[in-house]
Amino acid sequence: MLASLFLPLLLLPSALAVKFQLQAHHSPAQKCLWNYAMADTLVVISVSAPLQGAMQRLDMEVVDGSGSRNIYQSKKGLKGETRMAVTTHADADLGVCFKNVLDPSVAENQAHKYIRSVDLDVDIGADAVDYNAIAKQESLSGLEVEMRKLEGVVKEIVDELNYLKRREARMRDTNESTNDRVRNFFFLTLSTLIALGVWQILHLRSYFKKKYLID
Repeated sequence: MLASLFLPLLLLPSALAVKFQLQAHHSPAQKCLWNYAMADTLVVISVSAPLQGAMQRLDMEVVDGSGSRNIYQSKKGLKGETRMAVTTHADADLGVCFKNVLDPSVAENQAHKYIRSVDLDVDIGADAVDYNAIAKQESLSGLEVEMRKLEGVVKEIVDELNYLKRREARMRDTNESTNDRVRNFFFLTLSTLIALGVWQILHLRSYFKKKYLID
């Protein structure tokens, strides 16, 4: 029973930690790292980007993958440690995008000398909550803090299940609508073919009568 309870907790994609390097360019393309987050979910983003040379500027945007591509936050000229928190507006992938802009005074053929290292941590949902601060504020014991954490994770599971239920309902409605359209198209095609066949028979009968080939 305990295994069935905690198995979904292991499957939740609630955190992302990655380290990478960005080459500087005058017009760099964005490098985005995506992680799914449901609507009204707290997301805490921590970035460590030590300054490596004065002729490059590291910019960051936090966006979602919905059709409107909302920009939650943007920051130019990242230096050292940066931490920001956002609350999502829609069920969609959340992207943390970076670009390393080379200073115009530097020739493009010298761009290979300018690289920024980035450490990125993204905490989503229950992982983004500062339970230590809550414990101090509400004077909670260690067990109460763990129960509060478990409550947050369980809420995420319930929200995820409700989302999957809504998505399944939308897919079912889409399938039913598609089936109705296919059936209607079939009956329309069948009726058209029958009507065309009857018209051809009557037309040929009239033609043969005019030619006195049949009575």
